[in-house]
Amino acid sequence: MKGHSTAAAPAGSFLPNLRSVRANIGGWAQLSVVQYFVAEAAVIQAWAGPEPYSRATGYISDLGAISCGVYEDRAVCSPLHLLMNASFVVQGLGLILGALFLTAGLLCVAARPGVAARRFRSVAADSAPARVLTVPWILAVAIRILTGVAGVGTVLVGLVPEDLDSPWHFAGALMFFIGGGFALLLLGVLWFRQTPVSWFLALCGLVCIVGLIIGGVTGMEVALPGLVERLMGYPVTIGLAAAGLVIAQRVHTERKAIRLG
Repeated sequence: MKGHSTAAAPAGSFLPNLRSVRANIGGWAQLSVVQYFVAEAAVIQAWAGPEPYSRATGYISDLGAISCGVYEDRAVCSPLHLLMNASFVVQGLGLILGALFLTAGLLCVAARPGVAARRFRSVAADSAPARVLTVPWILAVAIRILTGVAGVGTVLVGLVPEDLDSPWHFAGALMFFIGGGFALLLLGVLWFRQTPVSWFLALCGLVCIVGLIIGGVTGMEVALPGLVERLMGYPVTIGLAAAGLVIAQRVHTERKAIRLG
């Protein structure tokens, strides 16, 4: 996103255009991932398996299974599997839009009203001045990439249900968990001391990574596999939605200010 220079900003700094339509779409797109919880609740209510579906023992992907029958020793039957898979795709598209529209400059200042973003800093290299990327900028770029990876992974999960026996389903799930978990950890670092939400985002990322480690070490051979999988997935959805809310509120404030001004 292009910014505009200000006289008060240090050399090399700029204020991203937080009032743009692009910024507004990006913030709300990322916030839209919360629709997943509504869809999941509806699909669970329609579950037609021999046993009631349990979030503690049932895998999330079972809700998107196309056929009724036994899959990997689990009896699955999800009449609203189309709704679940559509929700996965919509969630992924929301994250992809967020990754594309929420620029690094915007992420750097989204939780810091009135503070300019800096892409480069000056350093001395062999007695000659040089410019290198700032740490916040590098973090913001990494967050965009990881969020995009998580979004693509979720789209794959929705387009390739588990009972199609395709490796792309498992790969997509890993992309969502890993990309989303580390994006939240980095976002917590980027917004540290800028907003109390940073602690919440970092905690969500940490819970996701811990869940991934437990699942990887045990091969998901645990008493409550559904709970372990939700420790990986729920924090990502909640955390990225919370980040989207912070950004959307900041953009709304900026757009309201220009209307009043």
